Amino acid sequence: MKITHGLSALRTALATSPVVNLVGGLGSGKSALARRLPLAAAVDLCGLSGAGAAARLRAPRPGAAPAGGLLLIDSVDGPARAESVAAALDACTRPVLLVSRRPLRSSPGWAEHAPVTVSLDPWPPGAVEEQVRATGLADAEAVALAVRLSGGLPLVAELACRELLAGTPADAPGAVADAVAEEVLRRLGREDPRIGGRHRHALRLLATVRAGDERLLTGGPDLFSALAGLSLVRREPLGLAVREPYRSLFELAYAWRRPEAHQSVRKRAAGYRQALLADRRDPREQARLVEQGLFLSGEPVLRRSLFPPVEDSALIRPAGPAEADDIGRLMHRWAVRSGFDARRSERITERWLAAGPASFHMARDRDGRAVALAALVPVGSDTADGIEPLLQQHAGDLLVPRGAGQRAAGGPAVSGPATSGLFLGAAYGADAGVHAQMLRHILVQATLAGHLVVSTASQDYQHLLRTLSFRPHGGIRDDVYRCGRRPEVYSQDFTGVGLSGWMRRLGPGAAPGPGADLPALVGRALAHLREPGRLAESPLIGLPGLDTAQSLRGWLEDGVAALAGAEAAADADAEAGAILAAYYLGRPRTHHQIARSLHLSRATYFRRLRHGLALLAARLPG
Repeated sequence: MKITHGLSALRTALATSPVVNLVGGLGSGKSALARRLPLAAAVDLCGLSGAGAAARLRAPRPGAAPAGGLLLIDSVDGPARAESVAAALDACTRPVLLVSRRPLRSSPGWAEHAPVTVSLDPWPPGAVEEQVRATGLADAEAVALAVRLSGGLPLVAELACRELLAGTPADAPGAVADAVAEEVLRRLGREDPRIGGRHRHALRLLATVRAGDERLLTGGPDLFSALAGLSLVRREPLGLAVREPYRSLFELAYAWRRPEAHQSVRKRAAGYRQALLADRRDPREQARLVEQGLFLSGEPVLRRSLFPPVEDSALIRPAGPAEADDIGRLMHRWAVRSGFDARRSERITERWLAAGPASFHMARDRDGRAVALAALVPVGSDTADGIEPLLQQHAGDLLVPRGAGQRAAGGPAVSGPATSGLFLGAAYGADAGVHAQMLRHILVQATLAGHLVVSTASQDYQHLLRTLSFRPHGGIRDDVYRCGRRPEVYSQDFTGVGLSGWMRRLGPGAAPGPGADLPALVGRALAHLREPGRLAESPLIGLPGLDTAQSLRGWLEDGVAALAGAEAAADADAEAGAILAAYYLGRPRTHHQIARSLHLSRATYFRRLRHGLALLAARLPG
């Protein structure tokens, strides 16, 4: 049984079971929450070995009631302590609340006790911001950094605030993350006293590559097994992975301490994953390697959109017949958020539903609530009528069947109606974390299907697709959503040579070849102006006169300044320069904030942004 509503969930669980296990990551606030209950006695096993835990549990506690009342046993972390507590429960006659970082039912010897598990979820951003401001931190940039680093964990937010209040500037996020990571690693050592310098360094490497096998960690099987036993590490198909937000903290701190080593590790991992991708034929393995390759590219737009510092929390699967109401509700929210005409969007949704509810993939949270969806319609003769209005003049090329035996979204090649992969018409998530999870799910499904066609009127999605180096086909004739913007169409192959070549183009240090999206490369270089190590990886280095990161930075800064100072006769150029200067050279702000400060609509803002990047790309030497 899993309940996720904090204090009320604890009370409900304790009313129904004599043994309850409160579970949450390091720093999630478990102990503070547990101590809000009326306790007869409390025992903290923090830092004790298995024998020490057993002795502490046997020792009488002054003032403790001999029987009855709730007993709290905190820090039941690590196999030795879990075993000692399991043995002590055999003689316990009172209700017990056990606090641990991992569910105790997953530990040996706990099946017969069958405790009710209450999972403590991360705090929402609003609650974390309230906590941060209560510390006295007032600077908007510092508050935003503390909230972002926290990943919803109150301890991490508190540690970040301490460092910021001590004088570490908010524009040095790596320095703040390093201080937080040091304390997290110190507390992690309480789980296993054997954790030392080698393990700490291995955690930094693992955080940098996102998921690592023994070859990437290079510490041998004993080190690999020791890391696997830690509460903030999980096993994945491609190896071990550090849970968020600890992963982001460790990588950010490593990049701050040793930027060249950090980039070397990431490049080595990217090369290793690309070699595996070229060798693999199972589409499921390819899908995992594609996701890993996107992460290792280090591209900031991809990191923000696909890999935010929060743990995946939703279950995603094709929608069923009983979920039509949830589809309609989420699609309405998608239309409102996108600024689309609701009635037009409903009619388009009905066209996609005609292919069956499984054309929508639904994400549900731990309480079963529908929180995200994607319209992923298999492209074929029986679905063309619902897709064609979103492709219009491009439909002739993109709806041509690719032949029977094309991979279907469920896996390997199948016989049956000819298909041409998948069509993505909409994607929506209630928050950034579940939205990113859905976007990665879409790319996995595209890899399984072999081909993806996208039609979108969202500037944010268009920017993401260009960053992903999808093939642009241009806009369609009509403003189908009545939003003042015509959808643009993109596609990408996810099979064979096309898949491997695509991943190489996105990898760190990839050189621009014929047909390269130079405006996108200029945008990536601008995003790394303050990171010499990352800027040195730009494919633009090597062009005439741009042989170092320093020379590229100077060229970009001069180019932006020249645009921003353009004559009044070229207002579009000047506005483009002002946008580039504000977003890439000024203090960190969102696109929305800059558009508002420049009194530009979102549509005009993004047109000017693309125009500015195109102007700089056109001026590249050689």
